[in-house]
Amino acid sequence: MAKKQLKTLRLILGDQLNHNHSWFSKTDDDCLYFIAEMKQETNYATHHIQKVVAFFESMRNFAEWLKEKGHTVLYYKLNTSENKQDLNKNLNHVIKEYDVKNFEYQLPDEYRLDEQLKSFCKSISINSEVFDTEHFFTERVELEKFYEGKKEYTMEYFYRYMRKKHDILMLNDKDPEGGKWNFDKSNRKKWKGSPPIPHEKGFRKDVSEVVSLLKSKKIKTIGNIDETNFNWPTSRKDCLSVLNYFCKNLLKYFGDYQDALHTEQLYLFHSRLSFAMNSKMLSPKEVLEKVISHWREHKDDIDISQVEGFVRQILGWREYMRGMYWKQMPGYRHSNKLDNQNKLPDFYWTGKTKMNCLHHAINQSLDHAYAHHIQRLMITGNFALLLQCHPDEVDAWYLGIYIDAIEWVEITNTRGMSQFADGGLVATKPYVSSGNYINKMSNYCKNCHYSVTKKTEEDACPFNSLYWNFLDDKREYFKDNQRMNMMMSLLNKKSVKEISELKERAQEIIKNPNRF
Repeated sequence: MAKKQLKTLRLILGDQLNHNHSWFSKTDDDCLYFIAEMKQETNYATHHIQKVVAFFESMRNFAEWLKEKGHTVLYYKLNTSENKQDLNKNLNHVIKEYDVKNFEYQLPDEYRLDEQLKSFCKSISINSEVFDTEHFFTERVELEKFYEGKKEYTMEYFYRYMRKKHDILMLNDKDPEGGKWNFDKSNRKKWKGSPPIPHEKGFRKDVSEVVSLLKSKKIKTIGNIDETNFNWPTSRKDCLSVLNYFCKNLLKYFGDYQDALHTEQLYLFHSRLSFAMNSKMLSPKEVLEKVISHWREHKDDIDISQVEGFVRQILGWREYMRGMYWKQMPGYRHSNKLDNQNKLPDFYWTGKTKMNCLHHAINQSLDHAYAHHIQRLMITGNFALLLQCHPDEVDAWYLGIYIDAIEWVEITNTRGMSQFADGGLVATKPYVSSGNYINKMSNYCKNCHYSVTKKTEEDACPFNSLYWNFLDDKREYFKDNQRMNMMMSLLNKKSVKEISELKERAQEIIKNPNRF
């Protein structure tokens, strides 16, 4: 027998925890909100345990907030007896059980869920309607329209368009504050122990109930967790606290050191707001408004280069990546323009490598489900590309290991910027380097087993020979790329003997990377 008839069923996905969505502005006794923890979502990739825990904790907190506001909520935990562990099956069950007349959902940010829900709506006999998530600055197709008729998708031009459109850091409708659009050249300092970094903001909550649930349901995860000392924001209150902490303690030096790396610092001056935004507990608009407002109040103490670098990451890069995702999917997930075929080394799942930079970046990822963008791009991503690993292998690792990894932002950064698998749609050149860049931006090389100054010896930094081998192997791909001219010119100046020795050393590493 059906329970009380409810006119409308509204689905909320795990990354749609937007407290300010118009759906929640008023209560309706005939509306049921449905949120579910499902194996469909825990098992489509092998996720970091902290990622699964953070989403489940956040979903539960959001459901409680909805109830406190007077909304009717149906929440399926992973072990709820009615839980079919599949979105379609759960929705069909709830529609039948409550004799629902209308089904509503918000636009998913992942292509697979978008397709699944469109297909589901075609299969049901009741009315259905889709709503915007009211989160992003842009609509899905806005980037595609912006670049219509253009040959290249240069992010800088899109970023300037966004600055003008939303009147962010603008003097008027055409001139940027500070006299420049981009202060990237000011954002490349190496951190050498000062300025001091305040202790990172922590919450230290006990999440052992969710961890036990995952174990009881045999959910396969990667990484480590301190279940009585969990340190990620999982409520809007927590997220706002992290935002405030960033403004007061870290913004002052964020831009200067956003590309820096250090063995003794997990976060440096980074905000750790990506999970809060990607789950939608915070909106990019309120984050930028808060950061810019704080900067305006402290202009004598905080340079514009610090805040512009932060704005560029969110208003420029984040929105750009989302637009590229919806423009290029579904084919984007199969891009492999460099025809790389090798396997990702086993040490990406263990951290057991003699290369100090990879040891630190990978172990940090395993222990904290976090690494900042340079660790991802120029350490783990750089090595995977130089090793010529298949993008599918790299995708699976990045999608699983990071707490903020949702496909729309992960795959564009991985296949596009990190692995150059799209042939240059996202990035105009591959982000590869020898050990020299790593040494310039970090202290990783200082106590490494390998020497950053050596190229072909047994104790030579593996990045060095792999770098020149990669350029030589991919000559045909880069012959018309102007941004690669300098690197290819340097390659061409090397003797046949030197190139042969570099390639011999590189092949030794490629054939048995786990030995290094």
